[in-house]
Amino acid sequence: MLEVQEQRESSARTYPRKLKIAVRRGSGAYLEDVDGNLFIDFLSGAGALALGHNHPALVDAVRRQLHLSTHLLDFPTPIKEEFTRMHLEMLPAGMRDRMKIQFCGPAGADAVDAAIKLCKTATGRADVISFQGGFHGSTQSTMALTGLRPPKEQLHNLMPGVHFFPYAHCYRCPISLAPSTCSINCVQYLEKTLADENGGVRTPAAVIMEVVQGEGGVIPAHEAFVKEVRRITRERGIPLVIDEVQSGCGRTGKWLAFEHFDIEPDVIVLSKALGGIGMPVAAILYDRALDVWRPGAHTGTFRGNQLAFAAGVEMIEVMRRERVLENVVAMGQRILERLQAVRGALPIVGDIRGLGLMLGVEIVDPRTGRGSPATAARLQEALLQRGLLLELGGREDCVLRFLPPLNITRVTVDAAMDILIEVLRGCSAQGTPASGAELS
Repeated sequence: MLEVQEQRESSARTYPRKLKIAVRRGSGAYLEDVDGNLFIDFLSGAGALALGHNHPALVDAVRRQLHLSTHLLDFPTPIKEEFTRMHLEMLPAGMRDRMKIQFCGPAGADAVDAAIKLCKTATGRADVISFQGGFHGSTQSTMALTGLRPPKEQLHNLMPGVHFFPYAHCYRCPISLAPSTCSINCVQYLEKTLADENGGVRTPAAVIMEVVQGEGGVIPAHEAFVKEVRRITRERGIPLVIDEVQSGCGRTGKWLAFEHFDIEPDVIVLSKALGGIGMPVAAILYDRALDVWRPGAHTGTFRGNQLAFAAGVEMIEVMRRERVLENVVAMGQRILERLQAVRGALPIVGDIRGLGLMLGVEIVDPRTGRGSPATAARLQEALLQRGLLLELGGREDCVLRFLPPLNITRVTVDAAMDILIEVLRGCSAQGTPASGAELS
């Protein structure tokens, strides 16, 4: 099947190049391939499957909706109204009455694009500020906002007017400072640039940020950094867009990741887990003061996915009923405890970080402390051979990324950590191995 895929599908395909399996079925936190091998899935459809594969309550909700309607553009329907109400109710109390929703195309990039269009329309400004390490999509406009450079090398005429600033990543400070002596200088640089008439950056239409960078390597921002960005944008009348495509819908232990930082953004971007069971849907929630769009200013044929609304409503019901957010906190802490307990014996582990069940382990060369992409790739292959499926991210793909289902059990977490720790120990004992087989 992999050979046929190579012949017939685009060279842009990604996951099966490194995770060489063909999938037969999924259930909960597990995948079974066509050869009958079973895997613990710490990828979860890149975070789109909040409650794992084929959650029975969500499957039933989709099945019921199939008999009513599936696709209705932006017409109002009972299930859409319920979806909207429930998601507004999930916001912090102070935001619920002042936010509106815009349904976009089916992908997170569509919602990011909508957020930027909204802010440009509302402010009459052109420029946008983004942060190094951020990932906001793979379309022409959202790639312009994304820090990752290689995919841009062969592209031209990306959206102009995007300015990148350092992101508060204290493990590898972008301006080579130490936390003990730094006064969040990265955000001071942003403020001084905007205040300086020779700073080269006009007052932007928006500042867009992930408070936990996902593809960038699972990097939670420094709390003071996030609060200062919010202060600076508010004082200067700049809409703050928080990209919650991967971190939203409970992934970090709160419904939205920005809640950890005690701020209120102007625009929130949502997708991935929003459709509950992998049903595509994307939306932005935004302050009604920005709602200056004319009819048709932003459209999209597939913005009315009734199946996604049904699954999304049921997902919230299940999460409330089964106290899933509490499980996210507990299981995230369990993973951290298991890894921290053996960290001293794992010289290839440079950093362990994240929030809730959005976690990462940075793999380094013990001799230099620098990231080791070759070792990370071999670890990924060895973990796959042992039955644990996860992806890599961060600079040079040196970070093992964990995105398990939010309702994952302690038994499955411990099974996954047993595999991970054993493979990490084997690699640490061998140094930097010459082949993936040596890690198996």
